[in-house]
Amino acid sequence: MFSEHETDDEMDIRWWRLPVINRPQWSAKGSHLRLGEWWRHAVIYQIFPQSFQDTSGNGVGDLTGIVRRLDYIRSLGVEAIWLNPIFPSTHEDAGYDVLKHTDVDPMFGDLEDFKRLLAVAHDLGMKVIIDQVWNHTSSAHPWFVESRSNRHNAKADWYVWADPNPNGGPPNNWISAFSGRSAWCWDDSREQYYLANFMPSQPDLNWHNEAVINAQLHKARTWLEMGVDGFRIDAVNFFVHDPALRDNPPRQPRHGEPDGIDMGNPMASQLFTNSFCRDETLAKLPRIRALMDEFPNTVTLGEVTLCEDSIELSGRYVTGDDRLHLVYNSALLQEAPLTADMLRQIMEKTLAAFPDGGQCWMVGNHDYQRLSSRWTGADANGEPYPPSFYHMVAALLVALPGALSLFQGDELGLPLAEIPEDIPPDAMQDPYGRNLYPKVPGRDGSRTPMPWARDQVNLGFSAAEKLWLPIPKRHHRYTVEEQNGTPQSLLNTWRRMLQWRAAQPALVAGEYEPLAGNQALFVFQRRYAEQRLICIFNISPREQTYSVEHPTGPHRVGWLSVNQEAPERLPERICMVPWGAVFISVIEA
Repeated sequence: MFSEHETDDEMDIRWWRLPVINRPQWSAKGSHLRLGEWWRHAVIYQIFPQSFQDTSGNGVGDLTGIVRRLDYIRSLGVEAIWLNPIFPSTHEDAGYDVLKHTDVDPMFGDLEDFKRLLAVAHDLGMKVIIDQVWNHTSSAHPWFVESRSNRHNAKADWYVWADPNPNGGPPNNWISAFSGRSAWCWDDSREQYYLANFMPSQPDLNWHNEAVINAQLHKARTWLEMGVDGFRIDAVNFFVHDPALRDNPPRQPRHGEPDGIDMGNPMASQLFTNSFCRDETLAKLPRIRALMDEFPNTVTLGEVTLCEDSIELSGRYVTGDDRLHLVYNSALLQEAPLTADMLRQIMEKTLAAFPDGGQCWMVGNHDYQRLSSRWTGADANGEPYPPSFYHMVAALLVALPGALSLFQGDELGLPLAEIPEDIPPDAMQDPYGRNLYPKVPGRDGSRTPMPWARDQVNLGFSAAEKLWLPIPKRHHRYTVEEQNGTPQSLLNTWRRMLQWRAAQPALVAGEYEPLAGNQALFVFQRRYAEQRLICIFNISPREQTYSVEHPTGPHRVGWLSVNQEAPERLPERICMVPWGAVFISVIEA
């Protein structure tokens, strides 16, 4: 699956490990204002704690389990890990219903376990990013308990409360993302409705109230002082609502489909004009950035997926130096088959929306289908993607400009767990899936336990008789142990590609320039200092030919290829095998 060649016969090491010719310029990147910012090009490994490694025997992953597997994560060549919520919670929505913002849920361990995780990760050279859920809390959170007690308490305005409409119903037509019903929930104590964009047990905080922002940032400071390297900020485009509580307009055919939401969800029947995605949110971001700036080398990673145009909107969240550092969107979280034209359009829009960078590429996470099921799992002809496709995708993703987030198990090629084949409906944990199944399958399919070893109980994840989610039988042939011992496995392709990426100045810090391709070939080059890296991808099941412009003047040329052999000399025309990837490194002497 992986081949390389260096044209300089005197070299006995791989070309992609050669030192850069311009040592002063490359070494200066560490002190350069932009190139020295680790997060701009970071590869972030996302961990869903419930499903990573159980050491307590309760069938649920924990922090000690993550610590035991940090060597594995480091072997991938990533710069950081991102932990989904670990806070005390009612566990109605996988930890996104927070009870306390500055502690660890006993299900995962305690604060000492977290501090040990932080120390070990740092010793291994990895950053630690944790989730922050600032849009809402659990309805059992002390803030909400006080807020709902009456209309005149100190936290009466900490959540979004509204009187009924003249007919006694909800204040407007806003729809919940998880239930498909009204986003407004009646409370008998106050005789008012409160806003809950997700679940009734997740009331939205009122970001028009400065006291709420102060409280959230105060809690966040605790984690930064503990040594956390950054925050993934959940649902950041939901923070601010229309204070006039105007209806959302109905979606018309001319509006097209929104990003990040299944059209089977009733919420997609509206434009997200007033309930969230408000411009006023941008004015709140400098407060967050100011806090982070007090702690050098920390980062914010915002989630902007559910909206009309996630590329355009997310770009606004990182524009300038007083907003978020990074953001991910729905650009590659599409269901349509992957094509070269699609990639060109995405890159053109992304470069326009992110002139200063700040994009973090995302192809799978806890909210969406797995990478192996992405893009319908079939090519434009309806044929299932072969294994070579996913090796090519690994090569493609590491070559794109910006940061990259890799969800646990996607490096193994885990297929999506299906309902009811792999997960019986009565075993579903995701409230989104339980509410809308079978119209919408929910998110449990991406959250099943990590398969470590084929011959161990529960594939090495847990010794418990019952797991919080079942492990699909199909995952038995995708274990880490088995792929470790297979040189051409997808896991080892990811390792090689990530380690190679870290050694390429053009990929870490270079500019992106599109090159001419065709309907099947996606081609671009990255350039930094003396290195020019031409990246060629055949996004098709058929052979393609690419004409190479030979460099002039003194130079050294190296090859790296995926799914095809690297030739000994640079030809004028390259035959690209189906799903092939070729990198040509030209270093000026």
